[in-house]
Amino acid sequence: MTHPDVSTLGRKDSWEGVRAVVAGFGASGYAAADNLTHLGASVTVLAENATAAQLEQAELLEILGATVQLHAGATDALPDGVDLLVTSPGFRPEAPLLEQARERGVPVWGEVELAWRLRDPDHPAPWLCVTGTNGKTTTVQMLDSILRTAGLRSVAAGNVGLPLTEAVMDPEPYDVIAVELSSFQLHYVSTVAAESAAVLNLAEDHLDWYSGATGMDDYAADKGRIYEGVERACVYNVADPTTERLVREADVVEGARAIGFTLGIPSVGMVGVVEDILVDRAFIDERQHSAAELCAIADLASPAPHFVANALAAAALARAHGISQAAVRDGLRAFRPDGHRIAVVAEHEGITWVDDSKATNPHAAQSSLAAYDPVVWVAGGLAKGASFDELVQQVGSRLRAAILIGRDRAVIAEALARHAPDVPVIEVAAGETGPVDGADLMGRVVGAAAAAARSGDTVLLAPGCASMDQFTDYAARGDAFAAAVRAAIDGTDED
Repeated sequence: MTHPDVSTLGRKDSWEGVRAVVAGFGASGYAAADNLTHLGASVTVLAENATAAQLEQAELLEILGATVQLHAGATDALPDGVDLLVTSPGFRPEAPLLEQARERGVPVWGEVELAWRLRDPDHPAPWLCVTGTNGKTTTVQMLDSILRTAGLRSVAAGNVGLPLTEAVMDPEPYDVIAVELSSFQLHYVSTVAAESAAVLNLAEDHLDWYSGATGMDDYAADKGRIYEGVERACVYNVADPTTERLVREADVVEGARAIGFTLGIPSVGMVGVVEDILVDRAFIDERQHSAAELCAIADLASPAPHFVANALAAAALARAHGISQAAVRDGLRAFRPDGHRIAVVAEHEGITWVDDSKATNPHAAQSSLAAYDPVVWVAGGLAKGASFDELVQQVGSRLRAAILIGRDRAVIAEALARHAPDVPVIEVAAGETGPVDGADLMGRVVGAAAAAARSGDTVLLAPGCASMDQFTDYAARGDAFAAAVRAAIDGTDED
């Protein structure tokens, strides 16, 4: 039997006769299956489970002619005669389905790779891509705000917002797409070439996925794939030498520039900060002798250093695309982050309560902690194999106390004992194998934090860990914290 060469197919070709398997049925999996079916491919979806909403989507796909198998064991074996496997980023490379595909010579693409190949050749909207351990979503949303302010039809897509396949297949073409990419997504790309791209930072994360002696190197290498084929600008973090190394190692289009961002005074070819003003010394004619003002730190939703760094990275990508200083300023002024990202919940009796539940790894928590002093730190959950020693060494002097929750709280407690033994540690135990009574747990957390805090302190939920041992997700954890804070304050006011 002759198999079609899927590498030659695009959105204007007939995919009839192509047998495609889509592994995983999240938002990107559904988008891939839906659009491949629309193009004429014979599609089979395989996933181990499904929500009620996904079961409804499965019914729709089956009406359109796809085969959908959503049950335990569905992803154990690759069907016969498959021409293409589109995998969810959640599947590790050694997953049986992927290994079987490689053994048979079946191409394995991620949904991102599929989307790149399905761009409209007549209107191929450029991609401005962002990755990094932390700050990706905020940076992409900032970038999208800037692009929209400039009058462009833009969308935030990829690991945030719209699945990329949906974005590129939209009947009304976008002018530009702000793309968030995780290391998992980047692992499964091969031909994607961004107009400009940024790696914001690199720190230990997902070491449960990137295991073994070379895990961190493999993680960095996947992040570095974002620079391959870049046409205009490779944006890197001056404070993180690994990001600059990844730029140097990348195979880019001749003429592409390396653009650094820094919280200090920028050198020529960088963006940075001068006297609380974000400035550009990269995209102006007089950059050898002057800098162009972009906006003030006071214009941003938060003065936290990592938030400012995200704004600089977004500005660099926008400026590389030709966006004016005024649009950068106005887009950054208009932007407000999603919930659970350094969100002030309340200020009461001199104590500020901040929800940064989205800080789900030590690097993110360290960035958040660096913005406050003194801090009563609320932390814990699923550490995903990460270490907290460097975090405690860097910010231990800022800590008034630590309130620890979750399955891996001992990992944090041990790091505190080694590097900040004078910091009081209060452990708040609860069920650690699934969702708990969030109101009860966070009520006790807030009570312990209030007892430890003094006027002028910040109580900061920056867990440094994933949430799924006790909560549905980081949002549920943040909601429970915020509700407990408000309940405690209301109770105090009533007294």
